[in-house]
Amino acid sequence: MTYKDLIPALCQIAVDAGAAILDIYKNCEGIEIIKKADDSPLTAADQASNTVICKGLEGLPIQYPIISEENKAVAFEERSQYDYYWLVDPLDGTKEFIKRNGEFTVNIALVHAGKVVLGIVYAPVLDELYWASNGDGAFLKKEDKTEQIYAPKFTMKDKGIKVVCSRSHLNEETKAFIEALDTPDLVSKGSSLKFLLLATGKAHLYPRVAPTMEWDTAAAQIVLEEAGGKVLQYNTTDAVIYNKENMLNPYFVAYANLKE
Repeated sequence: MTYKDLIPALCQIAVDAGAAILDIYKNCEGIEIIKKADDSPLTAADQASNTVICKGLEGLPIQYPIISEENKAVAFEERSQYDYYWLVDPLDGTKEFIKRNGEFTVNIALVHAGKVVLGIVYAPVLDELYWASNGDGAFLKKEDKTEQIYAPKFTMKDKGIKVVCSRSHLNEETKAFIEALDTPDLVSKGSSLKFLLLATGKAHLYPRVAPTMEWDTAAAQIVLEEAGGKVLQYNTTDAVIYNKENMLNPYFVAYANLKE
């Protein structure tokens, strides 16, 4: 069985998890949502999505350990021995869920030897489904149409580079990075969808000089990479890697198809 063979089942799992989130999201309109508070709609949506994903992954013909934001307490001594494992964020975009802007995602990734080899990202409100596997390209399904997606070519000297900035995080280092560019055009987007703006040609750069966790980035990283982009640690040429002892990501910059 290849990575590609798993994609149809994984896409369905992500869509089912998205449906579980939407059931709660639609029914909590007008309710004050407190971040991660017990019994809050956000907590309920996280848990409902996580349950659907874990059950779905456990029903696949091939079995790997699961590390999820919702069940992440696996000791490094144990997970460092994993050859393959699923890395899951059942609901990425806490602030977007609270703001009700629809920019949150379900993320499922398969990691092998520190590298993401397969990823699924689903945006339930937008009904956008993205996937990629190592060496097979990146794809988007929207409104029952599926197309291969490609990151746009650019150089760092270009004028008007589109830079993705988080709606919720913009610090002084990020501002300095942006100011070094030639008349950059700023684009706002929440959750892992920031990577996907690059993968679909709607932006060129995403500097993240702020904390993220491995499950926040894994699935979208391979979609961008298979579309022709890359995700490098900040101020280095080293790729962002996975299954570190500390699952906090280094600062990074995501690039579309960067040309020298």
